[in-house]
Amino acid sequence: MTCKIERVPTPVGFVVFRVSGRIDGGYVELLQELTENEKTAKCRLALDLTEITMVNLEAVRALSVAEGNGIELRNCPAYVREWISRERERGLPE
Repeated sequence: MTCKIERVPTPVGFVVFRVSGRIDGGYVELLQELTENEKTAKCRLALDLTEITMVNLEAVRALSVAEGNGIELRNCPAYVREWISRERERGLPE
């Protein structure tokens, strides 16, 4: 399965993107573009990662940056959360 990103209807002022499948390559860039577009609208953002099946290093770093910028990571799988934590501890460039 490839990556699917769906904007979930929410109350005004809050945007949730439900991400499913694999996050890698161009999908990292697409996710960054979508979140940047919403940030300019001054909305609070969240990524629902319930249906993630696979991520690569580039995706983990992008998720780490997103969270550092105030984007909530909802339902983040344990292996992704652990990987994000390890990358932060290592202090690798994001």
